[in-house]
This record gives sequence, C-alpha cells and structure tokens, in this order.
Amino acid sequence: MDDKEAARTAVREFLSTRRDRVSPTDLGLPATSTRRRVKGLRREEVALLAGVSAEYYIRLERGRATGPSPAVVESISAVLRLDDDERAHLDRLLAALTPEARKRRTAAPVKDTVSPGIRVLLDSMGHLPAVVFNSRLDVLAANDVGRALYATMFDTQGPHNTARFMFLDEHAARTLFPDWERIANDTVSMLRIAAGRHPDNPELVALIGQLSTRSQPFRTLWAANDVKTHRAGAKVFRHPLIGELTLPFENFTVDAATDQFLTVFTPYPGSPEHDAIRLLASWTAHVLSPVEIESSSDI
Repeated sequence: MDDKEAARTAVREFLSTRRDRVSPTDLGLPATSTRRRVKGLRREEVALLAGVSAEYYIRLERGRATGPSPAVVESISAVLRLDDDERAHLDRLLAALTPEARKRRTAAPVKDTVSPGIRVLLDSMGHLPAVVFNSRLDVLAANDVGRALYATMFDTQGPHNTARFMFLDEHAARTLFPDWERIANDTVSMLRIAAGRHPDNPELVALIGQLSTRSQPFRTLWAANDVKTHRAGAKVFRHPLIGELTLPFENFTVDAATDQFLTVFTPYPGSPEHDAIRLLASWTAHVLSPVEIESSSDI
C-alpha cells in the first residue's frame, strides 16, 4: 500500500467508526421501521446534517476530497460528535492527503534518550514517582521510586514499553493494574495519536504490527480507531509491597519536537497514598547501591 492509499484508508476507517457510534435518533432523525445495515449514521445522513452533498461526503470519507474548508470539517465534526482529540486527529489525517504533505513527509524520528537536565530533574523528585516516555510509550528514564512503582514491568526483559507490557505480558499487567481495560484502551488511543503524527516511523509501525499479530485485545481496540492525548488523571496500582492505591498524576511535555512527556504521580500530602509512596521511597533508598555494596565488602 503506497502513502496515498494509506492516507485514504486512515481517513475512511476513522470516519466510518465515528459514524458507527452515533444513533440517528440522538440527532433528531426519525426512527425507521426498516432494518438498518449500519450501526450508526449512514453517509447520506451525515451529509444531510452537515449541510453538504451526499456525493461530496462520500468522496471525503473515501479520502478523495482534498482540501475541505474548515467550516465543512467543523460541521462534520459536530455531526459525528468528535471531541477535541478526535477533531485534531481528523485534521491531521485530512492534511496527510495533500500531495504537498506526502512530499514533505519523511520517517519522523522519535528520540529515545533524555537530556542530562531531565535526569537531574527526575532525581530531584525523590518522593514522587516520575517516568519519561516517548510517543511510542517506550520508557526512556525513571527515578528510583518510579522504577519501584513500576517494578512489575521493569522486572521483565527490556527495552521497556508500556504497550508491550499491557498486551504481551497481560497477566502481569492485569495484576499491576486492576483497571486494566480502561488503561489498555487509553494506551491504544495514545498510540493512535502517535500513528497519526508519525505514520512512517519504522519503530512505531513495527510495534503496532507486533501487537496486532500477538494480541487479540489490541486488535479489537485498534480497530475502534479511538484517539486520546496524554492528560492528567489517576491510575490504580496493585503493588506487591504497598498494596492497592489510586495515584493522581500530571503529564508534562519534555520535548515537543520528539513527543517526549514526563509523568509525575502526585499523591496529596497527608493522604494514605502519600504515606504509601513515602514508604516505597524509603524502602528504595535503603536498597544497597553498588557503591554501598563495595564499601560494605571492605569492612
């Protein structure tokens, strides 16, 4: 499949899955007694509600109508009830259809190292778990308490990637994350965003191919075409040392050019979660470092 056909396929699959989610009755269309052949809206219904011709919308969904006006895209987005992430994703998919975009497009590098300054920042947050990821969800760096929090994943063979852990070591992932279904869906949705931004990145293409080949849950979620950016939230852990706890987290952009982001878990001071993380940090700090081991051997 060449770049042009791949771009058309991405637009078609995304818009068709968005149509499937919307019920005609939700948008004020009359219910019909005849059996519908589609789960959600027909293409003609999207066109009617968006104020464009059916022929034009069909061409657009098939990726053959380049350069739609912002007003048309906004109208279609409103009909399909796209959220901000989905609208931005659609804009990227439509932009990729233009000959200029395909001509400029090269395999986008995804940086797999962090700067010395970021490592200093990580180490300075001794009592807050902190991890740096790239857009493929590779783990690029973590402070000691961050590694301790994700010990179940770090105990597996590297290089460490949260998507591989979630779907290729599913039993361990379900043990660490009681809310596995939600986190798995978010993981795939974030990879969808990355694929829209870096469709030619060879490592990302290889990762998606590996997960699609080896994981049925991943294939199902990938086919849904859902998208989601990295936002603040909360994540439930079932940790072997400190038990089950819900940790709020914040995401910070480290390097926008290479899509790196820093996740910092931020339990509120005085909360049981905060005490549990301090306990984990204390336990981590008392594990003998190589220097300490060497010093103790001289005694």
